[in-house]
Amino acid sequence: MFTGIITGIGHIDSIVDAGDRTFRIGCDWDCSQIDIGASIACSGVCLTVVARGTNSFDVTASAETLAVTTAGNWSVGDQINLERALKLGDELGGHIVSGHVDGLAEITSIENSGDSHVVWLQAPSAFARFIAAKGSVALDGVSLTVNAVDGCLFSINIIPHTWSVTGWAEAVVGQKMNMEIDMLARYVARLADFK
Repeated sequence: MFTGIITGIGHIDSIVDAGDRTFRIGCDWDCSQIDIGASIACSGVCLTVVARGTNSFDVTASAETLAVTTAGNWSVGDQINLERALKLGDELGGHIVSGHVDGLAEITSIENSGDSHVVWLQAPSAFARFIAAKGSVALDGVSLTVNAVDGCLFSINIIPHTWSVTGWAEAVVGQKMNMEIDMLARYVARLADFK
């Protein structure tokens, strides 16, 4: 489990295709202390550490993960948001995030609003009903509050701190982002199906 509070920015150092795809991710963490088998959210995708170095770790993505997340388009040099798995007793600063991507949201506009940025995105139609104003959504692993909803479109406001310490500063219109809907919304909708 994760919180959607990004604790590092990584970069893709290498990609190896041998059945599944293995990414070597460089970062400024002391990666020698990461356990093999640990889960790390990589731009919102929960991946398992299979090897580690001093300032890098390797994760492997299956064909399914590559097909339904932005990981299928990652290239050497790409920047990604990183978050280590939540430990019992850690502060839950964002919201509960599983790292299981539901679909890809597409940025439709980015506008300045004071020092912040208002970003509108289009959600996949199958998941739009799970997004509610003042609810939570994770985009590329970042826990965000939904400001407004209009059909499949929704907006978020990104404060300067979040903009500068995550990959949001590189975001562009037309970019697809890994989207995870709020876990509570998923279960409420499932329960409502049984009425």
